[in-house]
Amino acid sequence: MVNTDEFIDEKVAEIRNDVGDANAVIALSGGVDSSTAAALAYEALGDQLTPVYVDTGLMRKGETDEIRETFDYMDSLRIVDAKDRFLDALADVTDPEEKRHAIGEQFIREFETVAEETQADYLVQGTIYPDRIESEGTIKSHHNVGGLPDVVDFEGIVEPMRDLYKDEVREVARALDLEEIIAERMPFPGPGLAVRILGEVTEEKLEVAREATHVVEEELDEYDPWQAFAAVLGKATGVKGDNRVHGYVVAVRSVESRDGMTARAQEIDWETLQRIQSRITGQNDNVSRVVYDVTHKPPATIEYE
Repeated sequence: MVNTDEFIDEKVAEIRNDVGDANAVIALSGGVDSSTAAALAYEALGDQLTPVYVDTGLMRKGETDEIRETFDYMDSLRIVDAKDRFLDALADVTDPEEKRHAIGEQFIREFETVAEETQADYLVQGTIYPDRIESEGTIKSHHNVGGLPDVVDFEGIVEPMRDLYKDEVREVARALDLEEIIAERMPFPGPGLAVRILGEVTEEKLEVAREATHVVEEELDEYDPWQAFAAVLGKATGVKGDNRVHGYVVAVRSVESRDGMTARAQEIDWETLQRIQSRITGQNDNVSRVVYDVTHKPPATIEYE
């Protein structure tokens, strides 16, 4: 457990000390990690801070509008439409690590552009301890740690929550009076839906992953999962009406966890799974089947790539 009052005072002072009289930009995704970091940085820096939400085109359904409404109190909030640039960076990329590095580099370039416009020397990130552990080990590169390019045009990167686990971040978020929709929000990967699509990322696959994830989040809300989503695995033969369909296979994943370092697949009743299957295949003509992932972490990771 973290002493939230002491932590907040310490980190606000730390951010002020690190940034000084300079300007900073913060990577704001709308998840609890970056939102908590943004609240700390905003308290520390005020109008020296420019929060930047990058719409990568890899986001959940309605994400951008939700962020715009939630953080409209930050007058300097910037929403950057970078979908085309991210999809171009991911074109023909199929390896999971290459995806993460391509996304990490494109994020940095977007922040550097805003930093140049606002004369900002510092980048604030919502990196947390599990991000560093997995990136510094051999599990996978997080876009904001191991996925960063070698050359970054910032005087410094400030990570006020780099030593916290997810449950501790939520404690700080509550202490900062962040809205429940943010403080209790289930995790969403920084690389977005790109790591829920096996192989190359295309607009068609993105639409399937986005709509299917929306269904899963709605249907499994009553189970209060730590994380629940849908992933696009590949294609398989199916039948719709009297026609053969070579459509996408969608995997549904729902896990319980405390900090994301380990996780257990949830037991979901058959009726709920069938309702999810029916909605996903019914709403997507190019989905031929839906499967449920029963694998814990370890041996699997929570996300697919």
